[in-house]
Amino acid sequence: MVSIDEVARLAGVSTATVSRALSGRGHVSDAARERVRSAADSLGYVVSSRASSLASGRTQNVGVIVPFLDRWFFGAVLSGVTSALMRAGYDVTLYNITADAAVRQQVFSTFLRRQRVDAVIAVAIELDDAETAQLLDLGLPVIGVGGPNPRLRTLTFDDTAVARLATEHLIALGHRDIAHIGAGPEFEADFRVPSRRRLGFEQALADAGIPANPALLEPADFTVDGGYRAATRLLSGSGPRPSAIFAASDEMAIGALLAARDLGIRVPEDVSIVGIDGYELGEFFELTTVDQFPLAQGERAAAAILAQLEGIPDAGAVADLPYELIVRSTTAPPRS
Repeated sequence: MVSIDEVARLAGVSTATVSRALSGRGHVSDAARERVRSAADSLGYVVSSRASSLASGRTQNVGVIVPFLDRWFFGAVLSGVTSALMRAGYDVTLYNITADAAVRQQVFSTFLRRQRVDAVIAVAIELDDAETAQLLDLGLPVIGVGGPNPRLRTLTFDDTAVARLATEHLIALGHRDIAHIGAGPEFEADFRVPSRRRLGFEQALADAGIPANPALLEPADFTVDGGYRAATRLLSGSGPRPSAIFAASDEMAIGALLAARDLGIRVPEDVSIVGIDGYELGEFFELTTVDQFPLAQGERAAAAILAQLEGIPDAGAVADLPYELIVRSTTAPPRS
């Protein structure tokens, strides 16, 4: 491996100057910095993370806690986080919170206390009081993404308001027989997303004077297959068929689209369908959705944590994450 001494000799400067030039910390003339970078490039020199950590007291590493690794939404958020952090010269250590309570407890009691990270980003994890206290005890910058936590700086997403917006879109088109594909209690673990989205749906109906029909409520599992099965029950049952479906995720909405197709039901002529999330395949299916910009969520979280690491005042304060109704071809007024 090439040493810092070799870079210093080739550039004609001291090793201290090399260190300052490549770390960006401390004053170095433009000419000296260019010589150092040219020498480092020609020799293939890479700054040792261990040496840099010893000199600066930082690991140049950010810990990111997520509840799932096999779902596109969390992959999109992670993509935003990692790309922004890597551009800033940071590595990322990923902590996957599983359903195993012992593993989850170990992340907070052991893994994060090994002093291998400079900051922590918690994505869509509803932290209890003990977990929050353990994070705060680390004395590191922390950003929560996805739901409120009064003790942490958070970027929040209003699932109730988003569901209201999706349902109000259907109501504004003239629909009254509106079904909802949601999720069961097993999906309530973090921030109770299914119940908050159902609440927004029911609030929009109530505001429009439309009574909620229990027969038009179907649970699923936030997957395409789950949405397909739920929509099949709604559209092929013996009861009245809805003129519109609001699915609590885009993947379930796409499942509903596929179910309608297989049943010979036209979208949007016979049934309108809307989802939530901004799924990457939504545009391909021409799906009307409320986009919550998951990639941008990750980028905002990374920007907030980087600002805290640089000591920018009030960086990462509580902020609402944006969302937007994207109207495509799966929604239209009901047939008269």
